[in-house]
Amino acid sequence: MPVTRKTSARLLALLGTASALAVALSAGEAFAQGSPSTDTTEVVVTASRRAEKNKDVPTADTVISGQKLEILNSSGQDIRFLSARTPGLTIESSFGRTYPRLYIRGLGNSDFDANAAQPVSIVYDDVALENPMLKSSPVYDLASVEVLRGPQGTLFGRNTPAGVVKLDSAKPSDTFGGFISGSEGTFNTINLEGAITGPIADGLNFRISGMEQHRDDWVTNTSTTGVANSKLEGYTDRAARFQLSYTKGDFSALFNIHGRTLDGTPRIFRAGLFKQGSNDFNTGFDIKTVALDGVTSQHLFASGVNLHLNYDFDGIGTLHSVTAYETTKVESSGDIDGGNVYTFPPLALNQSLFPSSTGGTTKPNEFSQELRFETVPVNGVRGQFGVYYFDQHLNYNEVDYTMTGAVDANLKHVDHATNYGVFASGEWTATDRLTVRGGLRYSSDKKTDSVSGTPVATGVTLPATLTVKGNNVSGDISATYVVTPAVNWYARYATGYLGPAIQDRVNFVFDKTGLSSAKPETVDSLETGIKGAFFDHKVTLDADVFGYTVKNMQLTAVGGTNNSAHLINAKKVDAYGAEIDLTAHPITPLLITAGVSYTSTEIKDAGITVGKCGSLCTMIDPLDSNGNAIINGNPLPQAPKWVSNVTAKYTWPLAGGSQ
Repeated sequence: MPVTRKTSARLLALLGTASALAVALSAGEAFAQGSPSTDTTEVVVTASRRAEKNKDVPTADTVISGQKLEILNSSGQDIRFLSARTPGLTIESSFGRTYPRLYIRGLGNSDFDANAAQPVSIVYDDVALENPMLKSSPVYDLASVEVLRGPQGTLFGRNTPAGVVKLDSAKPSDTFGGFISGSEGTFNTINLEGAITGPIADGLNFRISGMEQHRDDWVTNTSTTGVANSKLEGYTDRAARFQLSYTKGDFSALFNIHGRTLDGTPRIFRAGLFKQGSNDFNTGFDIKTVALDGVTSQHLFASGVNLHLNYDFDGIGTLHSVTAYETTKVESSGDIDGGNVYTFPPLALNQSLFPSSTGGTTKPNEFSQELRFETVPVNGVRGQFGVYYFDQHLNYNEVDYTMTGAVDANLKHVDHATNYGVFASGEWTATDRLTVRGGLRYSSDKKTDSVSGTPVATGVTLPATLTVKGNNVSGDISATYVVTPAVNWYARYATGYLGPAIQDRVNFVFDKTGLSSAKPETVDSLETGIKGAFFDHKVTLDADVFGYTVKNMQLTAVGGTNNSAHLINAKKVDAYGAEIDLTAHPITPLLITAGVSYTSTEIKDAGITVGKCGSLCTMIDPLDSNGNAIINGNPLPQAPKWVSNVTAKYTWPLAGGSQ
């Protein structure tokens, strides 16, 4: 099996500890007496594309819903509010609110290109959002957030080798109701959210949802030269969603149309921020001030529509259809040199080697269609199978500005990507205690990138076109064993696939076309763990250990003497770790949640090197004979060893039944 011997040994050691814990806790649970008085709520998940109790699903996952979700999302942040809120999940961005980069168990993609593919999928109302700018869709009026860790290729498709963040909107109700909530914070930060729902006619219901998030510009630009705004880092982000549901007999339909507007500024780049050779800030640093002279602006308009159709064939199963179209237009321009004084080293705060301001408008359009049939159980066996089609058109221009705001380079990118998938998944209840699941998916990808225009870099030959193709069979097999009525043990082996990639930052010249590509990335993953309730249902605990191996890991090499940005493949990456998710209700008014994960990642490719940064950096990696940095043995970028979180809620009863 591709998971290495060294990783397997570590897994066995961790598994021994986890098994001992499971035996001890489940033994106490087996002899517990009486009805729970302060029990934790049974968690329901849809990781298998059907509603099931969490402990019955053989995959590591975390669900955030209800009041906890409302509180965590009250700060006015974008989807990055989920970062570190569950074990193993981190989210960051250098684009601000328009381009999140997600990592699960250390596996992600730090590429900043508009056509980058990420190994963590965001599935919003059963629709996979592929382009990173579509993944910035705002989080509001949700029924739940599910974070699925590990490869999910069988049921969720390609580009899920690290996992899935699944967002499900609250649905229309046949009872009139609604809510409105708001919060206010520093820098006039405002978060408003509300919804109204109810019946229109028999079987016909609606739901209207909306949100506004605002923050004043709170960073002062002290530069008196150039064209940068005098105040930065503010935003106004608005979104709305209308849903219409219809049910008659065995047929049901759900229509969803939504939109979003954003006006703000991109993330600020700060020249000379750190003292050379340390992680200390340079003298004079103030988080509320900056000195920029380049163009700074960011605007977004997005819209989308999807239609869910379901028909129940009595005694056979249910046919599901999901049709979706998503589009957005993002204008983002920034002063990426981060300063307003240009000189030779050593550099102080706000000083850079040369001016650099870039921007452009990105317009991804994505259409997807899935047909899936879900069977009813027959003699302990049930299954799902279906087909999937995805088509993406991505057009964007790449602009470089002079210090006066004039355009000195303008490139046009025309990209097209398609994906076809066929999948099947089955489940067999072998005994009263043992359930076995497995599935396979075939995926076929094609991506074409064409670039034309006038680049900054000399020696680049345009127009240029590059096409890449890939196909893969991924799958999973798992077993779930009932230890006690309240505790399950599971083990899972799964594979995942990230399609072939193209990097087309022509102004970051790599070769004569400025285009580079990377082969498809594949992942083999093994995990085992326990899920259950303990101590008279006062505690729920999910604990797992995992290991995975990546082949042809897609990495983006940035910098070097030619200031290039290009794709490379690392031959192999090994990783292992452990995760714990806990909810405790020790006494009636107190609810505690906690999560922690440990992840170790290591690049294993003796021949892999990248260009080193200039004289302003302190190199830690060894150099080869060509002066390039050797990254063999390094951890993956943006892969923290530890991720942890804890929340506590204490409820005081008030008069009239309020809390």
